[in-house]
Amino acid sequence: MFSIEGTVLKRLRTRNGVSLLELIVTITILGILAAGVMPLVRNTTIRTKEIELRRDLRILRVAIDDYKKTFDKMPDGPLKTGSGYPKDLQELVDGHDFGDVKIGNVKFLRRPIYNPLDPKSSEDKEKWGWELRSYKDKSDSTSWGKEDVYDVYAPQDETALDGTKYKEW
Repeated sequence: MFSIEGTVLKRLRTRNGVSLLELIVTITILGILAAGVMPLVRNTTIRTKEIELRRDLRILRVAIDDYKKTFDKMPDGPLKTGSGYPKDLQELVDGHDFGDVKIGNVKFLRRPIYNPLDPKSSEDKEKWGWELRSYKDKSDSTSWGKEDVYDVYAPQDETALDGTKYKEW
């Protein structure tokens, strides 16, 4: 005896290809997954820049502090003038002669450290994309007195992923 149900079931089991409904469901699921991954990828890029910014600020500040410590160890004399901080950031790369014959010209950075959030920072030969404060400036000053370099900070007004402003780092 021949059954219609058996023929339909046999065709369903042996069919080739994908139905339109299966294709739509698959594309919908992939779209939902992609929509969930995109913010994570974007945040990863921002987080990487922020990590680089924090690291670069730390490197510059340590170099400035090392310059000051070296200046403070120098014996009193005609070479020991000023606040003890570098005149500009380039002096950290070029080095400074502290008057010690054994040491000679002391360098504190191997190369300029550019601001990772500022794509044009490599064109800024004076400040490398950073904002500077001198020893006599107030701690919240936004203009550099150009006497020396006491501190550096990022000039960007944007807010970081942790909710703080880049300027406050």
